[in-house]
Amino acid sequence: MSEKKTKRARKSFVDRSLDAFMPSRHAFKKKLTDKTKESLSSVLPITMLVLLLSVRLLPVGLDTMGLFLVGALLLIVGMGLFTLGADTAMLPMGTHVGSQIARKKSIVFLVISALLLGILITVAEPDLHVLASQISGESIVLIIVVAGGVGMFLVTSLLRILFSIKLSHLLLIMYGVIFILGIFVPEKTIALCFDSGGVTTGPMTVPFILALGMGVANVRGGKQAQDDSFGLVALCSIGPILAVMIMCIIDPDLTAVIASETAEPEILNTTRDMLDRFVFYLPTYLQEVLVALAPITILFLVFQVLFLRLPLSELKRIGVGLVYTYVGLVLFMVGVNAGFMPMGTEIGRTIAGSSGKWWLLPLGMLMGYLVVKAEPAVHVLNEQVEQITAGAVSRNVMMKTLSIGVAISVGLAMLRVLCGTSIWWFVIPGYAIALGLSFYTDPIFTAVAFDSGGVASGPMTASFMLPLAMGAADALGIDILSGAFGLVALVAMTPLIAIQVLGAVYKLKTRKAATQAVPVPPEEEIEIIDL
Repeated sequence: MSEKKTKRARKSFVDRSLDAFMPSRHAFKKKLTDKTKESLSSVLPITMLVLLLSVRLLPVGLDTMGLFLVGALLLIVGMGLFTLGADTAMLPMGTHVGSQIARKKSIVFLVISALLLGILITVAEPDLHVLASQISGESIVLIIVVAGGVGMFLVTSLLRILFSIKLSHLLLIMYGVIFILGIFVPEKTIALCFDSGGVTTGPMTVPFILALGMGVANVRGGKQAQDDSFGLVALCSIGPILAVMIMCIIDPDLTAVIASETAEPEILNTTRDMLDRFVFYLPTYLQEVLVALAPITILFLVFQVLFLRLPLSELKRIGVGLVYTYVGLVLFMVGVNAGFMPMGTEIGRTIAGSSGKWWLLPLGMLMGYLVVKAEPAVHVLNEQVEQITAGAVSRNVMMKTLSIGVAISVGLAMLRVLCGTSIWWFVIPGYAIALGLSFYTDPIFTAVAFDSGGVASGPMTASFMLPLAMGAADALGIDILSGAFGLVALVAMTPLIAIQVLGAVYKLKTRKAATQAVPVPPEEEIEIIDL
């Protein structure tokens, strides 16, 4: 056989193998192209802004700029692969497992399964490790405590769905407990407690938890099933706050160790250092993401063998989706940590150390507006909201509202850094407004709003915006733990208000249309709340 024929035969064999393993690979290719374009439009704005700032106003070293640009490329590719993998693997897995948990109709089975799921997913959540890596001392203790908090409140979330407990009432009680406990927590660690709640609901946990809630709500059924499918992320964000608060109260010595100092991101000096940084992070996240996916995958396989027994074709699609998820999240985390963290620290330090330090406010708000578009979990939530509401709340509307909310929160965080204001002055009125709005908006908007707060504070916030605040605090000589930390908490708070205001506008519009006896076709509902 000639060499040309041999190549054709090899190609044919590869095609046949791919078709056997992934029958809809052409559909996968189209979806991957669409997801990559979406991630490009998300990452490009913040990349161009930072590039313009670095060239015109805030000159940085070529090594830091090289890290940032390569990191941006990895973010684009990684987010495209990850969101495709979440659609293909994480969401179906969560839906199947959630449905099975509900069908068993055993409270004991639900409690054990949910607790185990919450702990396993959270221990491996990349966002949590990003936060812990910036805190010296017994950071592993922090990770374990936070994971336990998520596990307990995942159980609470599923029980709420099964027993049809109103989300707004439960949120009011839980945040009331938080503010009461806060009286006894050392002031220096309050920001860390609230940040712990924001970083636990990241790209690994959100797709699975959202689908888990959908599966349980669908099995329970009823008129409120659609509303109850959201809210799990909101409650799972509360658990870590309470857990870390209790840890700080019970063991003040441990608190002193954790609160002693923070590790600043290293600024590199040469192009060889730049290459070494990516080489260093790649094996780290190859291992961490594998560890993150392994527990979920193993638990799903246990459910498959014992209960689900899905067809082989479905398992193949999920397997391919897991590969996409793994590769995409590895590339994303390497790009964020190796490329964006040094740039965020240097920009914050440069602006705060200059005579124009108050430029931190408008520039921080602009960066916050753009950076939320690059959070992978945000895209997962927005897409699911659009599907669940049959287009009544579009992805574009959700993204615009979240961007405005995060811009405001970053502005408040920069104000804290510049003025040294306690975080209590922001979180108490902020959550009071958010909880008050929950009694005036439709339950679906309340659930989506509190879920949005969790997903907005993802790896981009922890690895770019938080280092921005840390660099600024360092330049101003402010304690980093009490001054810079808290940014993640504020990013998780303002979307609660923004999305519920959106819900209130939607409610007023629909009431007005009803009183005027003008029917509103379903396809026009998006225009009602379109910004």
